[in-house]
Amino acid sequence: MKSVFVLDDKAWAGSSLLYKWQKSLGNYIAVAGQDNSVKVFDRHGHKWTELNLPGHCVGMDWDKDGDILAVIAAKSSSIYLWDASVNKTSQIESGMRDHMSFILWSRTGPLLAVGTVKGNLLIYNQQTSRKIPVLGKHTKKITCGCWSNQNLLALGSEDNTLSISNHEGDTIRQTTLRGEPAEICFSAMKTDERSAQGENTVSLSVEKKILMLFNVLDPENRIELTFQRHYGHIVSYRWYGDGYILIGFSHGYFVVISTHIREIGQELYQAHNHKDSLNSVAISPAVNKAASCGDNSIKIHELSELKDISNVVRLDDETKGLDQLCWTDDGQLLAVSTQKGTLHVFLTKLPILGDSFGTRLAYLTSLLEVTVSNQVEGESPVAIEVEVEPTFIAMGPYHVAVGMNNRAWFYALVDHEPGFNKLKDIEYLGTIASMCLNADYAAALFEGKVQLHMIEGRDQEEKKQMKLFPDDDRKGRILCHALTADFLYYGTDSGNVSCVLVEDWTTVSSYSHSVSVRKVFPDLNGTRLVFIDDKNGGFLLSTASATDSCSELPNFSPTITGVLWDNWHADRGVFVAYDDDKVYTYALHKTTIYGPRVVLVGSTPLLFSQKPLLLHNGDLTCQTASGKTSEVTLSTHSFLKHSTSTSSDSPPELSKQLGQALKLKRFHEALDLCKLAGSNSDWAELGKACLVHMEVELAIQVYRMSGNVAMVLSLQGIQGREDMNLRAGHLAMFLGDYNLAQDLYLSSSYPIAALEMRRDLLHWDSALMLAKRLAEDQISFISKEYAVHLEFIGDYVNALAHYEKGMTHNNKEHDEACQAGVARMSIRMGDIRRGAAQAIQHPNRVLKKECGAILESMKQFSEAAQLYEKGQYYDKAASVYIRCKNWAKVGELLPHVSSPKIHLQYAKAKEADGKYKEAAQAYESAKDWDNMIRVLLDHLNNPEDAVRIVRETQSIEGAKMVARFFLLLNDYGSAIHFLVLSQCNDEAFQLAQQHGQMEVYADIIGPEATQEDYQSIALYFEGEKKHLQAGKFFQKCGQYSRALKHFLQCPNTEDNVAVEMAIETVGQAKDGSLTNQLIDYLMGESDGMPKDAKYLFRLYMALQQYREAARTAIIIAREEQCAGNYRNAHDVLFSMYTELQAQKIKIPAEMATNLMILHSYLLVKIHVKRGDHLKGARMLIRVSNNISKFPAHVVPILTSAVIECHRAGLKNSSFSFAAMLMRPEYRNEIDPKYRKKIEAMVRRPDTSELEEETTPCPFCGFQLPQNELLCISCKNNLPYCIATGRHMLKEDWSVCPHCEFPALYSQFNLLLETEKVCPMCSETLSVQQVKKISDCSPYLQADELDQ
Repeated sequence: MKSVFVLDDKAWAGSSLLYKWQKSLGNYIAVAGQDNSVKVFDRHGHKWTELNLPGHCVGMDWDKDGDILAVIAAKSSSIYLWDASVNKTSQIESGMRDHMSFILWSRTGPLLAVGTVKGNLLIYNQQTSRKIPVLGKHTKKITCGCWSNQNLLALGSEDNTLSISNHEGDTIRQTTLRGEPAEICFSAMKTDERSAQGENTVSLSVEKKILMLFNVLDPENRIELTFQRHYGHIVSYRWYGDGYILIGFSHGYFVVISTHIREIGQELYQAHNHKDSLNSVAISPAVNKAASCGDNSIKIHELSELKDISNVVRLDDETKGLDQLCWTDDGQLLAVSTQKGTLHVFLTKLPILGDSFGTRLAYLTSLLEVTVSNQVEGESPVAIEVEVEPTFIAMGPYHVAVGMNNRAWFYALVDHEPGFNKLKDIEYLGTIASMCLNADYAAALFEGKVQLHMIEGRDQEEKKQMKLFPDDDRKGRILCHALTADFLYYGTDSGNVSCVLVEDWTTVSSYSHSVSVRKVFPDLNGTRLVFIDDKNGGFLLSTASATDSCSELPNFSPTITGVLWDNWHADRGVFVAYDDDKVYTYALHKTTIYGPRVVLVGSTPLLFSQKPLLLHNGDLTCQTASGKTSEVTLSTHSFLKHSTSTSSDSPPELSKQLGQALKLKRFHEALDLCKLAGSNSDWAELGKACLVHMEVELAIQVYRMSGNVAMVLSLQGIQGREDMNLRAGHLAMFLGDYNLAQDLYLSSSYPIAALEMRRDLLHWDSALMLAKRLAEDQISFISKEYAVHLEFIGDYVNALAHYEKGMTHNNKEHDEACQAGVARMSIRMGDIRRGAAQAIQHPNRVLKKECGAILESMKQFSEAAQLYEKGQYYDKAASVYIRCKNWAKVGELLPHVSSPKIHLQYAKAKEADGKYKEAAQAYESAKDWDNMIRVLLDHLNNPEDAVRIVRETQSIEGAKMVARFFLLLNDYGSAIHFLVLSQCNDEAFQLAQQHGQMEVYADIIGPEATQEDYQSIALYFEGEKKHLQAGKFFQKCGQYSRALKHFLQCPNTEDNVAVEMAIETVGQAKDGSLTNQLIDYLMGESDGMPKDAKYLFRLYMALQQYREAARTAIIIAREEQCAGNYRNAHDVLFSMYTELQAQKIKIPAEMATNLMILHSYLLVKIHVKRGDHLKGARMLIRVSNNISKFPAHVVPILTSAVIECHRAGLKNSSFSFAAMLMRPEYRNEIDPKYRKKIEAMVRRPDTSELEEETTPCPFCGFQLPQNELLCISCKNNLPYCIATGRHMLKEDWSVCPHCEFPALYSQFNLLLETEKVCPMCSETLSVQQVKKISDCSPYLQADELDQ
């Protein structure tokens, strides 16, 4: 709150003041102190006049209009009247003998009530000068009173009574009180229903302790309210609102109560407003505020929300405290008097006056002060002291104008102190309604005319540089106007909006509206203008376009009072419209695919009594009633604060901000929002907006970021298009607005695009219409496509017509498609002959199938079948022929038919006719084996084929039928066989049991059977005492101990099989006791007959006890060797060797050596047979050196050695073996054929010997004789070649692919030229299977490990 002035008169010092504001206008304040005068001041604190009185003033009051001030003085019976309009004082004699004590004007008429010290009353009518004296109204001094709206007068007196009189002075009610009355008020108590009784309640404070409510109509039921003691006594109270009373108490409490009968006595609000004391309270309904003063401060509360204290004023120099508070009727000024005799006047509400130009504002900051500021540019504010309270302010780029009535004062804004120059004041020809300025001119609107003149022209020039608009009175009265840098706009009551070029004062354009135009608001450049008409509609007028295009603003509220354009350099298309409560943001979309349009972006609520002055980039500057400005950020621009902060809002909030940014065409801010946290739908929204606004480059960027490849490619395709309509057409098409796209295409330079689009969309009817206009050569192609579509939706009549229209007679493929369509449609329409004939002529077989299907669905089977047959759809044809029972035709087609279903139908038909052979063939073609078997057995008596088919197809049903057939023939074996095949195991078992065919059953059931099956067979054999079979099946069902028992019970004839089976059983059982039982049996401990060692060997193998098996193998081999069965011995050792290798068990040296010697023996025969005597001789030398291992054939082996060595030229070796033969134990056994020769050799020894070749050791490379198997250098046993018996060579290595024994690659190949098996494992082998191994190190390492 601003202090307007302080009145401080020496004559008043130290006394409390009596003062009254002029009613209604509030232009004057009358003040009386202890001196004998009343001084009158205006609202700026200037003294206006002074009334001198015979004594000090005891009472004064203004009449209801504020024209006349009535004053009474002590020691005087006169009444003094001052007329404010003419500044004259007059005096009236009351005719009363005693002195005056009380004076009050009526609230409704020219009646003045005056009370005296002795209780008499005078009522004076100011209009008629009639006086009504009423003597003895009270017995003591009248102290207080009040007029009601119904002109009733309530008076209180020191005689403790209250009287209520009418305007004639007659007493209506009188009542006695408990104490002295003070502060009487008329009001209406709050009730549930709205009563029409008017002010029926008198309120007064009694003894300053009780607040009494007295109903005039019900005097008996008075209400007396007392309050808490610590509040102090009642200082003052005021009624307000709907029956509320505000009471101030002496101890500083401030209390609000309601007079509603249900709430009476309850405090609605209570505050300890002042610490020590409270002096006065006041209420202003005009500004909806309450005030209280006490100590040395004033507190202002909002009546709507009492807790809100809007202002606190401290008067620190008022040490004696404050006194009375009083508001003007309009609530603008609040006076407070103090105990020491001063009067302070504060400004509580200013008229909201302000204007802006560009970013500069001018607004009223006090009654006589205008402030100019430019916060956007950062200029410091300039305060201009003006001479009158202005009723308007106009702002220009360099000037401010203020004024009232018909005068205006002009100020120039300058850079130096104090920031302004007063230029001049001008009087106009009428009261100014509004004024506008630009750089050079001022335009004032008064009485329906606008006067345009220079601001700083010289006087003589000014006459020239002035013009009145309109030139002609017939053009109507001007209701509003506005000025931009170059243009003057005005709107008239006849609905014209005219634009005048200021430079040469000519009317540039004029737009006629249907009703009168109330307000115009051009933008900064003057190219666009918003106007509001008499029907409260808002319109945007583009004055720059050749034809003044005018569009109505959407959702324009009828309460809107003004419009502001955004001053921000980049936001030229945004404006706000405002009313008292809200600001509505609008955006102009100039270039969209829909053409220019205006959208409502959103609304922002305004605080109470704020007037928008300036809009800059979403920040709205408003002027408030207290003479300040406040910033409001529009809710529609909330995304701007977002782009600077990084806080992440919720997705709905983000989507909302994105929507606002797009409506305001802030695409880059919208892109930032999407990058921050945009969902897929947000990106889509942004992309769509870019398309609508034809921002192709940005749209490409957006769609690229959101991963919409198709859209990016489509947009790149139209990027360079200059033709805006064509470009907009493409964009509308991308957005799915095809009708708009078509219109845009047609108005572009490439109208055929519309046809292309309709074709792509399959909108054939539209395409046909466009083709007639744009491309007649396309009609036949479109007709055909349209016909296809119509056929699809079932409109066959029109489809036929369009197929016929589609014939070109020069495009073969196209015409064939049309003919096919005609054929299909003809059939559909019932013209079967024409359709079928066309289909048969047509080269396409698919058409025959389609027409056949249509005919089939129409139950025209013979024609359908015919078409199918022509089209080579034999399955279809046959099935349709079957439907019309044409078996002959079906028979013809059968060789071509692949569908089993048709064969089956045919077979059934033939069987029914008794043609079983054909039926059987057809069943076979249909793969219906069961029926075929049935026919073969029942009708053709052909069990061989039936059995063959059952075996091939494993048919269960067929097997059953065959089994039944054999049963009838008593061929039980076969019957059982087929029962098992048909999975009827139980029947097969019973049959086998009955007819003693269990062996057959057991063989057949084989691997398929379950444990139970095996057990039942075993039990059967057990009963029959067939131990071997019983044992076999007990083994199969896992009952090993029983199986072993039966095997061991077998007689010795079957011994070998039984023992083998026993070994297998024990191997599976892995049970120690069974093992021991079998070992005892084999050792002969149970029957004293030891069994062959090979069984023990097999047992160990079955038990996977390889070491024991190896020992046994060596023993067996030795026995075989002694018996001369060298091949058997070799095989036993070889199999054991490979088994141990597979189990990764070290091979005993004895076994390896024996195998090597036996193998060398076997090689001799091979080499001798091939005629390679040297190799044979070398091997025989090795065998002869170990001759003790061959006790059965010592002499033959030595004889062979002598002969072979002799042949090979190894004479010395031959001699040494011959000498051995000459020993007495062998001599007689020599074959007589050779004896003489051998004896001769011994007698004449030839010791010449062929030197043995040396080759390197594969381990260390030391040169050794070829057949030496122990390296004397590295002491390794060397691997030997299975083809020659020599030691292996690294560079000539290969292995047998079966047994993996090594062989010299070259020698092995030589050997395999004549032999067909591996000499070691006797598996069949060819040269191709043997591969040379370049790296033999893995084999050598394995050998080292073995050693």
